[in-house]
Amino acid sequence: MRAGAAVLCAGGGSRYRPSSGEHKLLAPFRGRPLVSWALEHALGAGLEATVVVTGAVDIAGLLPAGVTRVENPSWESGIASSLQCAVVAARRLGLDAIVVGLGDQPLVPAPAWRAVAVSCAPIAVATYGGARRHPVRLDRSVWAELPTTGDEGARALMRRRPGLVEEVACEGDPFDVDTVADLSDVEV
Repeated sequence: MRAGAAVLCAGGGSRYRPSSGEHKLLAPFRGRPLVSWALEHALGAGLEATVVVTGAVDIAGLLPAGVTRVENPSWESGIASSLQCAVVAARRLGLDAIVVGLGDQPLVPAPAWRAVAVSCAPIAVATYGGARRHPVRLDRSVWAELPTTGDEGARALMRRRPGLVEEVACEGDPFDVDTVADLSDVEV
């Protein structure tokens, strides 16, 4: 079973409004751009491939060697379009599953990506303290059922088809950055 990582980094970050006008993925976190942490952990999981879906902000200079960059020209339409870009890339790469995470979650470690990747369920979702968060593994068998429009991704499918979902307890912190306050609230 060939599983790859897909890091969604295309959104505009509309709730993140620093005085500098800087995009949240480029904001400093522990001495590096925020997005670099998610990219490092996804790549560090050692899956068959790592796909990064970009859009609103140019992060090409931050991409580590070994990742496949996919541009989402429809990023403003919502996360479903980014997920569809990841699926198209996964098909092209001959993957059987993708493990989807977000570029604004810097503390989800590589072992969480790996733990979700090894599931045999059609959909596997990481849990932290019993709460469902990213990453989410999506088997090729469910790709056609994913939303194609809107600002909701696999969560919609998990609600419709709960019998397909396996929860995978993971270590790490699923904290994500949506606002400037989120970034300042996290322990550095």
